[in-house]
Amino acid sequence: MTAISAEVIIPLLSMEPPVTPDREEARRWAIEELSKPQYPDATPGWLEQLWRNFLDWLSSLEGDGTGADTNFALPLIVILAVALIVVAVVVVRPRLNARRASRQEDIYGAESTMNADGYRTRASTAADDGDWAAAVVDHFRAVVRSAEERDIIAVRAGRTADEAAAQLGQVFGAAQQRLVDAARLFDAVRYGEQNATRADYGSLRDLDAELLGMKPDFAGSVDPGFAVPR
Repeated sequence: MTAISAEVIIPLLSMEPPVTPDREEARRWAIEELSKPQYPDATPGWLEQLWRNFLDWLSSLEGDGTGADTNFALPLIVILAVALIVVAVVVVRPRLNARRASRQEDIYGAESTMNADGYRTRASTAADDGDWAAAVVDHFRAVVRSAEERDIIAVRAGRTADEAAAQLGQVFGAAQQRLVDAARLFDAVRYGEQNATRADYGSLRDLDAELLGMKPDFAGSVDPGFAVPR
């Protein structure tokens, strides 16, 4: 189990509400405590708006006429809210962080010696079998490997899909947006968020063929990832 950050645990241990708070004191204490940055910072992105809505609702309790019942309810609400944060920290955030970290992996993964034609062949075989995800991933690799073989970008371990698309987009201006879209598709398919289709594979094949017929324009390019053009 993932350890819970001390930034979350310590405030939990230090919360000492008044023994007999009146309604306004309880509301103010809850808002001040839950507005501390360690709580919203601990939540994954998809909970941020929910968290803001919760605080807005808590603030709206002032003057709603619910009386003494709120004195009892507010501390319980705070405890439940903090419990939600703990669940997010322990269960959700590690998965999101792992996904973000995986997006920083090298395009080729552990298999980095295949040439562009090899990736094209493997992509075609996967497409024949209806495995569009594998076909998309390998054909994007073919696009990047082809650029390396043409001495457009230098061979570099650890290059991500976004980095490759950004570099190639500088010298293939007419295809810049398609390269960005292809990198996003590669990431979405490779890391399991999106299914690939025949059309996705076709768009990558078309992009690959288009780039092979284009001459890179290095004018004004200062990115250190470029190779010296022949």
